[in-house]
Amino acid sequence: MADSVSEQIAALSDDDWAIREEAATMLGSFKDPRAVMPLTRALRDTDRAVREAAIGALSSIGGPSVPALATCLADPALHVQEAASSILASIGDARVFAPLVRALGSRDWIVRMHAAKALGRIGDPEAVSALMPLLQDKVKAVREETSGALAAIGGVAVQALIQALQHDEWLVRLHAVEALGKLKCVEAVQPLLQALFNDRDSAIREDVVRALGAIGDARAVDYLVLVMKEPTLRLIAVEALGHIGDRRAVPLLRKIVEGTLRGESSHSSAACADGWSDEMATMGMAARALGMIADGVAIPSLVGALRNAVTRSEASAALTKFGPAIIPSLLPMLTKEQDENIRYYVRETLTAVGWRPGRM
Repeated sequence: MADSVSEQIAALSDDDWAIREEAATMLGSFKDPRAVMPLTRALRDTDRAVREAAIGALSSIGGPSVPALATCLADPALHVQEAASSILASIGDARVFAPLVRALGSRDWIVRMHAAKALGRIGDPEAVSALMPLLQDKVKAVREETSGALAAIGGVAVQALIQALQHDEWLVRLHAVEALGKLKCVEAVQPLLQALFNDRDSAIREDVVRALGAIGDARAVDYLVLVMKEPTLRLIAVEALGHIGDRRAVPLLRKIVEGTLRGESSHSSAACADGWSDEMATMGMAARALGMIADGVAIPSLVGALRNAVTRSEASAALTKFGPAIIPSLLPMLTKEQDENIRYYVRETLTAVGWRPGRM
């Protein structure tokens, strides 16, 4: 092994890029710390394939690569900084905490993005104050990675994110909501509800509904039912109710599936030429939500929804969540229904819960 490592290190200087690429790949498989410095020099190679092989090799070597990669974060060449930050993001080593915090100020958005991800993996609460300003970064990918990093850190990040719900910049509020949803922190429910009814930005209010669904706290149920009156929030509020899983929502969801409780606006979506409407999508989502909650009282509504082309597919999938309990309700449809398409979905649903002809 020792001879092989030395040979491949020497091959990193070969005139042929293909040989250099193969050497970098081989050194990654050896995972020998002696290859770290030669491989970091290969990050400056003129050939992209060699550089990518070096990145993969250093990632494979892992921990022993970290000190050298920390130095690369300050390299004059931005592509070296990008490579180093991407590797460090995959490793998540606390030894480079300080260099990564400094990298958050890089003029290269790729470096900022990877640095944020790395700090999220490290999980040190000290990174929160440095990460918060990046919620208003001009690059969306950086903002999203920062939101994920803050969610990964959790703990002390929660209060900072709750405070950010009052920020003047809408992008900060938007990504704070996103992070709180990822954290699934019940402490954030009340502040998010306040944002739901007080924030003037529609995108933020939509994300608040999604976050409340992700958190899954039943305190949000009554408020989500209330905002269902707003056409832009109706569909995602129904989905959120499904994720929360509180049975109080079942009667309302059944009415939506049955078509007896329609929204104030059911205009056809401009994106669909076939007349598909927002309310049709909401009916399908309500069927899916009933499957998430899996309260047996919803079975008749879902069985009936199999007869409606709008809700048929979602109702079939939802019914499978109830298991064999649906078999007595579906078997009669195999003989009574004349529509072959309906019969197909009935058979598929029955099969999915374990029914076989002649066995049950």
